[in-house]
Amino acid sequence: MIAKYDIEYTVFPEHNHKVSSHRTDDPVAAEEFLMSLLLCGARIHGIKHEGMELERTQQDRMLRTAAERLSTRLLSRSLHIDPIATKHRFGFAA
Repeated sequence: MIAKYDIEYTVFPEHNHKVSSHRTDDPVAAEEFLMSLLLCGARIHGIKHEGMELERTQQDRMLRTAAERLSTRLLSRSLHIDPIATKHRFGFAA
């Protein structure tokens, strides 16, 4: 059975050329994984949904959501404020 989300990536792209793949059926888990890739600076090669490459706008939407959630988490932790206050102050998703 094909996983709903398939994320192809390379960790440490400046030293590594191996493309790995992360598969999940949960959209929240896919966003969490994208957040971890963004945080560690991995190269994201593509995102597939049910075996088909997502359109660029759909990939960008998923990446934007992951980046906003990551920014909210980092700002909340660094400033010691809750995610609602972070959204109010900085406009990121809570």
